Amino acid sequence: MLLVRHGESAWNVVFGELRIDTGIADPELTATGREQAQSAAAQLAGQGVERLLASPYRRTLETASIIADTLGLDIEVEPLVRERCAFSCDQGSPPELLRRRWPSLDFTGLEPDWWGRRIESVDALQLRATEFIRRAALDPARERTAVVSHWGFILAATGRSVDNADIVRLPEAVPL
Repeated sequence: MLLVRHGESAWNVVFGELRIDTGIADPELTATGREQAQSAAAQLAGQGVERLLASPYRRTLETASIIADTLGLDIEVEPLVRERCAFSCDQGSPPELLRRRWPSLDFTGLEPDWWGRRIESVDALQLRATEFIRRAALDPARERTAVVSHWGFILAATGRSVDNADIVRLPEAVPL
């Protein structure tokens, strides 16, 4: 299973320069982020990816949409791979707004505030990542699946800090 960090968002640009929370909730990709998503799609081409999962944030859905268009795949929304709720960018969009933008995607089961209203602890994020890894281990399509996710989730799942649009392999074993 391959984990792909979303492309650069508007929040990433300001935070990267000033190191302060920008107050931008559920930001979209920048032009650079869309280019990064195209590059990630090109890297995934020819790797046998047949299934694409994505976190329900706009930046991951945009990244996944670019990958899906390139690879001819459908997108499955997977809330377990969402970002740790800690900054303004981690305030998601309600399912009805997401449905308007991506009417072909299934947002069934997403609560109105699916991202959580409080800061998620690092321990809670680790438990969520461990649960996803356990489920992935049982998935027969594991080796043919790519997952568009976030820095914090990928760090919790793999122990690796990744840049925008980086691709890493999910480890076989559950991290301790």
